[in-house]
Amino acid sequence: MNRSETDKPITALLPEEIARQVDMLPREGRQLYRWIHRKRIFDIAAMTDLSKALRNTLQEQDHLFALKLVEKQRSEKEGTSKVLLKCLDGEEIESVLLRHVGRVTFCLSSQAGCALNCSFCATGQSGFRRNLTTAEIVEQALHLAHLENLPENSTPNLVYMGMGEAFQNYEAVMNSIALLTHPEGMGIGARKITLSTAGDVPGIERFSEEPQQLRLSVSLHAADDELRSSLVPLNRRYPLKDLHRALQHYQERRSRQITIEWTLMKDINDSPAQAKQLVRFLEGLDAVVNAIPWNPVSGLPYAPSPGKAQQAFIATLKQAGIKATLRRERGGDIDAACGQLRLRHNS
Repeated sequence: MNRSETDKPITALLPEEIARQVDMLPREGRQLYRWIHRKRIFDIAAMTDLSKALRNTLQEQDHLFALKLVEKQRSEKEGTSKVLLKCLDGEEIESVLLRHVGRVTFCLSSQAGCALNCSFCATGQSGFRRNLTTAEIVEQALHLAHLENLPENSTPNLVYMGMGEAFQNYEAVMNSIALLTHPEGMGIGARKITLSTAGDVPGIERFSEEPQQLRLSVSLHAADDELRSSLVPLNRRYPLKDLHRALQHYQERRSRQITIEWTLMKDINDSPAQAKQLVRFLEGLDAVVNAIPWNPVSGLPYAPSPGKAQQAFIATLKQAGIKATLRRERGGDIDAACGQLRLRHNS
């Protein structure tokens, strides 16, 4: 087998595509897929049910895989883990594993950096490098599953909430979901997968037509256009009225509850008045609000909302009949919490 410029890392391919690219039998394509996706084995020599000749052929190839593990950190507080992974072109990305009672969640990145430049987020401050490939997204999940020693019959929750705006790398993200939900591999159920957007209206409209029961999360953070545009510059292109219309269309098409993410910042968006604006925005939508105290990022002029303000914000929502939770952030001691991922080694 001679590798051509059109060949992809095998982690970007379905079993039948592996068989065609590597010129092997369909059965061998399924075997190789299971070794990588179900067992999370990257060592070709360890794939003992493949013939020695095929293993030798595979080992002669460059760039079978897209990422290499550079560094891993684990929080001493609650066991959250963060990995630093290097791409073939030298770009480096971060992914996070969150541990809960009885389950784990993988937080995956879709871009190297982010072009949205949200004013309170570390990722945006690092700038945008490029979209990640399908293989680079998939291998984040495989490395995290290997790190957790996740049993073959156990599947994680996936949230595309790491570095980048998932809907601005739509094709690669959806291709990665097809691979991670494949029954020959990790077999993750669609309802355990959440895509997060900062309000990319064309992406939401496109997502509305997806047949799978995937979940949608919207990073809102403000419910008036002036404040939201200062926090999330994408709002200047897609203001709240357009975003609301897109979310209504999504629910008409998918009948799925939406999660609204709201980062609480002191004296910025944590007042009862801000909560009342959010209530008005949510009229006509089936949504739950997930409020998160801002996680400190060096050099940014914000502070976490005080405890009393957090409680008052949540109470205002609940009094209006809105389902709302105040989430305890995880991984702050290793800069693995929401808004803290950045291109540290490339900045």
